[in-house]
Amino acid sequence: MIALDIEASGLHVYKNSILSIGAIDLDNPTNQFYDECRIWDGAHINPEALQVNGFTHEEATDPSKKTEKELLQGFLAWAMDLRDWTTLGQNPSFDRDYIYAACERAHIEFPFAHRTIDTHTLCYAHMVFHHEVPPFDAEKHKSALNLDSILNYVGIPEEPKPHNALTGAMCHAEVAVRLLYDRNLLPEFEVYPIPWQIPKKF
Repeated sequence: MIALDIEASGLHVYKNSILSIGAIDLDNPTNQFYDECRIWDGAHINPEALQVNGFTHEEATDPSKKTEKELLQGFLAWAMDLRDWTTLGQNPSFDRDYIYAACERAHIEFPFAHRTIDTHTLCYAHMVFHHEVPPFDAEKHKSALNLDSILNYVGIPEEPKPHNALTGAMCHAEVAVRLLYDRNLLPEFEVYPIPWQIPKKF
């Protein structure tokens, strides 16, 4: 399984561009991938997206950086030797669709499955199973279980800002392993106990 996180110049996979990819092989979490690229020629840049991921306009258009195709080729070369290509993340269809659109732009066959594992669903199910009430946004009529609230639920501090693709992938990987297997995965998070394993004081 691949914990995958992408930072991009906006939310539209065919109008905006990948800026960075972070990934972790859950079979071997020391096997990690991170790299950056400039936007593809003609891609739009959403200023709000740059506020989230911390890239400047100059960094996003830096001609000395790899092209999106070169970044994609490097990521695919890293992933091809892995046992399990199932991707994992928070709202993983966003990351999957960005890889799919980048493959189309680069005329590369998309190698991954369309099925993904969503940490939102994992956490929602875990909370319901343990008689917890998942947070709900009544004004927007939807679940309010975002990544920061999931991290807090599994005992980890909120993701640092601005967002970084490798940090995001690490968060997704740690969350999934805690929810699925009741154990810690990455040494960066081992100082944070799993809340439901802490003995209750009476």
